[in-house]
Amino acid sequence: MGKDEGGRFVGIVLVSHSARVAASVAELATALAGGAAAVPVAPAGGTEDGGVGTSAELIAAAAASVDRGAGVAVLADLGSAVLTVKALLAEEDELPARTRLVDAPFVEGAVAAVVTASTGADLAAVEAAAADAYTYRKV
Repeated sequence: MGKDEGGRFVGIVLVSHSARVAASVAELATALAGGAAAVPVAPAGGTEDGGVGTSAELIAAAAASVDRGAGVAVLADLGSAVLTVKALLAEEDELPARTRLVDAPFVEGAVAAVVTASTGADLAAVEAAAADAYTYRKV
Protein backbone atom coordinates (compact mmCIF):
# COMPACT_ATOMS: atom_id res chain seq x y z
CA MET A 1 0.00 0.00 0.00
CA GLY A 2 1.03 3.61 -0.20
CA LYS A 3 0.34 6.51 -2.45
CA ASP A 4 -2.15 5.77 -5.15
CA GLU A 5 -0.86 5.21 -8.67
CA GLY A 6 -0.96 8.95 -9.33
CA GLY A 7 1.46 9.59 -6.47
CA ARG A 8 -1.21 11.38 -4.47
CA PHE A 9 -1.12 11.66 -0.71
CA VAL A 10 -3.96 11.33 1.77
CA GLY A 11 -5.31 14.76 2.69
CA ILE A 12 -5.76 15.84 6.29
CA VAL A 13 -8.42 18.24 7.62
CA LEU A 14 -8.20 19.57 11.16
CA VAL A 15 -11.54 20.77 12.55
CA SER A 16 -11.48 22.94 15.65
CA HIS A 17 -13.85 25.37 17.30
CA SER A 18 -11.07 27.93 16.93
CA ALA A 19 -9.51 29.01 13.65
CA ARG A 20 -6.26 29.78 15.46
CA VAL A 21 -6.14 26.34 17.11
CA ALA A 22 -6.82 24.54 13.82
CA ALA A 23 -4.17 26.57 11.98
CA SER A 24 -1.61 26.14 14.77
CA VAL A 25 -2.11 22.37 14.98
CA ALA A 26 -1.80 22.14 11.19
CA GLU A 27 1.44 24.13 11.35
CA LEU A 28 2.79 22.03 14.22
CA ALA A 29 1.92 18.70 12.61
CA THR A 30 3.48 19.72 9.31
CA ALA A 31 6.64 20.99 11.01
CA LEU A 32 7.01 17.84 13.11
CA ALA A 33 6.62 15.76 9.96
CA GLY A 34 9.74 17.40 8.57
CA GLY A 35 7.84 19.92 6.54
CA ALA A 36 5.70 17.27 4.80
CA ALA A 37 5.15 19.71 1.97
CA ALA A 38 3.60 17.04 -0.24
CA VAL A 39 0.87 16.21 2.29
CA PRO A 40 -2.15 18.46 1.84
CA VAL A 41 -3.26 19.69 5.27
CA ALA A 42 -6.05 22.20 5.83
CA PRO A 43 -7.40 23.75 9.00
CA ALA A 44 -11.15 24.24 9.29
CA GLY A 45 -11.64 26.23 12.44
CA GLY A 46 -14.23 28.54 13.81
CA THR A 47 -17.15 30.07 11.99
CA GLU A 48 -17.30 32.06 8.76
CA ASP A 49 -17.46 35.31 10.71
CA GLY A 50 -14.34 34.46 12.75
CA GLY A 51 -16.20 33.34 15.85
CA VAL A 52 -15.79 30.27 17.99
CA GLY A 53 -17.71 27.26 16.70
CA THR A 54 -17.77 25.00 13.70
CA SER A 55 -18.86 25.56 10.14
CA ALA A 56 -20.04 22.88 7.74
CA GLU A 57 -19.09 25.17 4.86
CA LEU A 58 -15.52 25.65 6.10
CA ILE A 59 -15.11 21.93 6.71
CA ALA A 60 -16.43 21.03 3.25
CA ALA A 61 -14.17 23.61 1.60
CA ALA A 62 -11.13 22.37 3.53
CA ALA A 63 -11.85 18.76 2.57
CA ALA A 64 -12.24 19.69 -1.09
CA SER A 65 -8.95 21.62 -0.96
CA VAL A 66 -6.92 18.62 0.29
CA ASP A 67 -8.59 15.92 -1.80
CA ARG A 68 -6.06 14.43 -4.22
CA GLY A 69 -7.97 11.19 -4.77
CA ALA A 70 -6.20 9.13 -2.08
CA GLY A 71 -8.75 9.89 0.63
CA VAL A 72 -9.26 12.53 3.28
CA ALA A 73 -8.78 12.01 7.02
CA VAL A 74 -10.71 14.45 9.22
CA LEU A 75 -9.79 15.00 12.86
CA ALA A 76 -12.00 17.08 15.14
CA ASP A 77 -11.35 18.65 18.52
CA LEU A 78 -14.64 18.51 20.46
CA GLY A 79 -18.14 17.06 20.41
CA SER A 80 -20.02 19.49 18.20
CA ALA A 81 -17.18 19.52 15.67
CA VAL A 82 -17.55 15.74 15.49
CA LEU A 83 -21.30 16.09 15.05
CA THR A 84 -20.84 18.60 12.23
CA VAL A 85 -18.47 16.25 10.40
CA LYS A 86 -20.85 13.31 10.94
CA ALA A 87 -23.71 15.35 9.49
CA LEU A 88 -21.63 16.17 6.42
CA LEU A 89 -20.69 12.52 5.98
CA ALA A 90 -24.36 11.51 6.27
CA GLU A 91 -25.23 13.80 3.35
CA GLU A 92 -22.92 11.68 1.16
CA ASP A 93 -22.29 14.48 -1.33
CA GLU A 94 -20.89 17.23 0.90
CA LEU A 95 -17.41 15.75 1.33
CA PRO A 96 -15.07 14.07 -1.15
CA ALA A 97 -15.39 10.33 -1.67
CA ARG A 98 -13.26 8.34 0.76
CA THR A 99 -13.49 10.93 3.54
CA ARG A 100 -13.25 9.47 7.03
CA LEU A 101 -13.79 10.97 10.43
CA VAL A 102 -10.88 9.70 12.48
CA ASP A 103 -11.34 8.92 16.17
CA ALA A 104 -8.07 10.30 17.53
CA PRO A 105 -6.73 12.86 19.98
CA PHE A 106 -6.59 16.18 18.16
CA VAL A 107 -2.95 17.26 18.50
CA GLU A 108 -1.18 13.90 18.78
CA GLY A 109 -3.49 12.36 16.19
CA ALA A 110 -2.85 15.21 13.76
CA VAL A 111 0.90 14.77 14.07
CA ALA A 112 0.64 11.01 13.61
CA ALA A 113 -1.68 11.43 10.62
CA VAL A 114 0.56 13.92 8.82
CA VAL A 115 3.75 11.97 9.56
CA THR A 116 2.16 8.74 8.32
CA ALA A 117 0.65 10.39 5.24
CA SER A 118 4.06 11.83 4.40
CA THR A 119 5.39 8.28 3.97
CA GLY A 120 2.86 7.68 1.22
CA ALA A 121 0.66 5.49 3.43
CA ASP A 122 -2.94 4.86 2.40
CA LEU A 123 -6.03 6.18 4.19
CA ALA A 124 -6.42 3.11 6.41
CA ALA A 125 -2.83 3.41 7.65
CA VAL A 126 -3.19 7.16 8.27
CA GLU A 127 -6.39 6.53 10.22
CA ALA A 128 -4.78 3.74 12.26
CA ALA A 129 -1.72 5.84 13.11
CA ALA A 130 -3.86 8.75 14.25
CA ALA A 131 -6.10 6.50 16.34
CA ASP A 132 -3.05 4.82 17.86
CA ALA A 133 -2.09 8.21 19.31
CA TYR A 134 -4.59 7.45 22.12
CA THR A 135 -1.97 5.06 23.46
CA TYR A 136 0.80 7.67 23.74
CA ARG A 137 1.70 7.98 27.41
CA LYS A 138 3.25 11.03 28.98
CA VAL A 139 4.36 9.48 32.23
